[in-house]
Amino acid sequence: MPTIFTHALVAAGLGRIRYARRQPARFWWLTALCAILPDFDVVTFRLGIPYASMWGHRGFTHSLVFAALAGLLMAYVFWPRTDARPRAPLALWFVLATATHPVLDMLTNGGLGVALLAPFSAERFFLPWRPVRVSPVGGGFFSARGVATLLSEFRWLWLPTLLAVGGALLARRRAA
Repeated sequence: MPTIFTHALVAAGLGRIRYARRQPARFWWLTALCAILPDFDVVTFRLGIPYASMWGHRGFTHSLVFAALAGLLMAYVFWPRTDARPRAPLALWFVLATATHPVLDMLTNGGLGVALLAPFSAERFFLPWRPVRVSPVGGGFFSARGVATLLSEFRWLWLPTLLAVGGALLARRRAA
């Protein structure tokens, strides 16, 4: 898996590209939360749930069904009712922000894959191209392997995201 920092950055970058007008801080916090929420499943290691289980790491919480549920929850429960905007487009955004997580995990070179279609299928998927080093879990993050992971994420995820955001902002400025 990429680090939670990278998950949050990519979702926020897509949000910045998507939304031209300024968004409240709550929008950005919920976007970041959606992007990292699937990895809360690491608690299953402590609970003795096998990694390969649909309820294990990269299982149900990395599925499109989970992304839909998380997006709806963010828009209809955690978004203030005082905001006059329609909730459906906001919910769709939070679904997309959550769905970025399994897609990024499918780009990594390790693990068992992502149960993208859970609970309907236990099959796990990777993308055909997997350039991102898988992040070590726990204390292993603070090691040479952790540094190599961050460098891999910078090259394959941070840099393209920052270039895409910069390009979108430049295009908007030129169009105005």
